[in-house]
Amino acid sequence: MKTNNFYILITFVITLCLLSGCSGDDESVGAPKVPPSADLIAKADQLFSERKDLSKLREAIKTLAGARINNLRNYEVEWKFARNNYFLGRHTEDEKERDASLNNGKAAGKLAMQMEPNKPDGYFWYGANVGEQANRSPIVIAITSVGDIRSAMNKVIELQPDYELASAYAVLGKIELETRLMGGDLKKAVEYLEKSLALGKGNGDARLYLAQAHLALNNDAEAKRQLESVLQMKPDPAYLPEYDEQTAKAKQLLQTKF
Repeated sequence: MKTNNFYILITFVITLCLLSGCSGDDESVGAPKVPPSADLIAKADQLFSERKDLSKLREAIKTLAGARINNLRNYEVEWKFARNNYFLGRHTEDEKERDASLNNGKAAGKLAMQMEPNKPDGYFWYGANVGEQANRSPIVIAITSVGDIRSAMNKVIELQPDYELASAYAVLGKIELETRLMGGDLKKAVEYLEKSLALGKGNGDARLYLAQAHLALNNDAEAKRQLESVLQMKPDPAYLPEYDEQTAKAKQLLQTKF
C-alpha cells in the first residue's frame, strides 16, 4: 500500500510540474540553455551589411530577436541587437517604429554592459541609442541624457579608444558642439574631434563635426578644409552607407557656407 501511495505521489508531482511550467523559462529548475547558432548571427550580420535597405535592417533585427531566448542572453546578440535598433531608429520615418527601436536598443545595450562590463560594445551602443533619443526629444529631456551619454562614451574610451573608428571621442565632441549655447566648450569639442581623427582617420562624422566646430569659431578656412577632406576620403567598406550620408552633408555645407 505504501508503494502504491509513493507512485501516486510521484505521478502527482510530475503532473503538477508539467502544468506549472517546470520545463519553461524559469532558469532555477535547470532548463536547458541553448546558445544561438553562429549561422543565425552570421545571417543577421549579412543583413546588417545591407542596412541601406531598411527592410534588410528590419529582417536583421527580427533574426536577432529570434536568437534572444529567455533562458540565455548572449553578449554578441545583445550588443548587435542594440546596434541594429539604433540604425533603424535613426533612419526610419515611422515615429512609433523609431521610438520602439531606440527603446529596444537602449535596453539591449544596457544588458550587454551588465553582461560584459570590460568590453566596449554595450556601452557604445547604449550611449548611441540614448543620444539618438536625445536628438528627437524636447530640450529639457535631451539635457538630462547628456550625463548618461558622456559616462558611456568615457567608458568606451577607457576600454578601447579606437572602437568604431574612435567614435566615442566624436560623440563627446558633438555634445560640446551642440550644447555650446548652454555651457558647451567649442575648443574642447575641437580637442575631442581631433583625438577621434588621430585614432580613426576614416571617421567622416568626426570630420563633419570638426568642420561645424570651426565654423562656429569663425575658422572658415579650416572648416572648408575638413569638409573637402570628407569628399576626398577613401571610405571603409564596412561604413559605405554612412559615408554616403557624410558626403551629402559635406556637399550641403560647402554649398551653403562657402
